[in-house]
Amino acid sequence: MSSNAPGYILSITRLRLRRWWLLPMFFHSAAAINRQIVQTPGFHSGYLALGPKLTFWTVSVWHGNQPMRAFRNSGAHAHAMRKLPQWCDEAAIATLAVPVAGKPAANTLGALLTQHGRVLRVIHPSDAHLQGLLWPDMRAPRIGQQLAARS
Repeated sequence: MSSNAPGYILSITRLRLRRWWLLPMFFHSAAAINRQIVQTPGFHSGYLALGPKLTFWTVSVWHGNQPMRAFRNSGAHAHAMRKLPQWCDEAAIATLAVPVAGKPAANTLGALLTQHGRVLRVIHPSDAHLQGLLWPDMRAPRIGQQLAARS
């Protein structure tokens, strides 16, 4: 889908931290990313969700691929992505074109990730990650913080 095609881009990530002591660094990065995303042109809306055992989900809706890629490759997000392989033992992403800007319900995230996703490289993968499982706990996350674009 080109950046000027009708519709939206939905991005879903699932990350599991490998150790609890990584939480302060992860939350520091997440706060910086949240400040960045809401100010990024082309971001529509999203939310953060919590799963079991240090698992974190992100959902973001974009006005096309180009704004999403610009966000992904810059600022706090790009900095955190370089740390993700060390911090996480499971990481997966799904990116898909959707016709409307609605955010999917938390109980549909696992199915969307499984159908459209792929694992990301991590240095210390869990057994589930090595098997290519994108959603090994099969538990829907709980929605936490809502995100909306700032005008």
